[in-house]
Amino acid sequence: MGKTFEEPGLPEAGASVVDRIKYLITLSRNTQASFSNLIGVDPASLSRVLSGKAAPSDGFLNRIVVNLGVSKDWLRDGSDVPFPKNAHAAVSDAARQGAPVYDIDVAAGNTPLSRMFTEERIVGFMKLPGLNPELPIVRVSGNSMQPRLNPGCYISIRPVPLDAPISWGSIYVVVLSDFRLVKYVRRNANPEFVTLHSENPDFDDIEVQRSKIEALYLVENVINHDFLS
Repeated sequence: MGKTFEEPGLPEAGASVVDRIKYLITLSRNTQASFSNLIGVDPASLSRVLSGKAAPSDGFLNRIVVNLGVSKDWLRDGSDVPFPKNAHAAVSDAARQGAPVYDIDVAAGNTPLSRMFTEERIVGFMKLPGLNPELPIVRVSGNSMQPRLNPGCYISIRPVPLDAPISWGSIYVVVLSDFRLVKYVRRNANPEFVTLHSENPDFDDIEVQRSKIEALYLVENVINHDFLS
């Protein structure tokens, strides 16, 4: 029989922020390396924080908060609880400044995105120059668009009608019946198809029949990790 997982006890009141990060690593059942990928930081940076060689910056903590839905007050100083049950209901109008960040990996799964943009999936708000506060921000996994879109980065997306003209060469979230892709959309020699192109040369182009596309979202802004540091 395999070993059963025992949920770790909450860090005590006098615990440090590093203790709380270690608790989250254990709770998520991740290795240190996979946890760094989960929150979108370099493994070496996480190692320095955990060893006490570097203090976690505010941007570092923000990545944990956004990616895991953790209370920042709890993470930073031990107040509050790790995952407040009524966190979304308790968000005040003053806190709702900026674009909503959703706990959604836009490149994973096949659930229609329009059904996923619900209040309970909002994990924070982001206010940056040029960001439209009316548009959702979601996370991107995978490295097919690297270095334009680094793994774990965030994108602001705008839904566009399927019959609207395509901005050729722009980055879109392309929703098909069985999966979603984030790619450059290029003109195809056959007008009934489009070509999906990756930034990473290790990935081949994909030809997709336009009638098979169920939804399109234009990527208006890319927020890579350096913006959150």
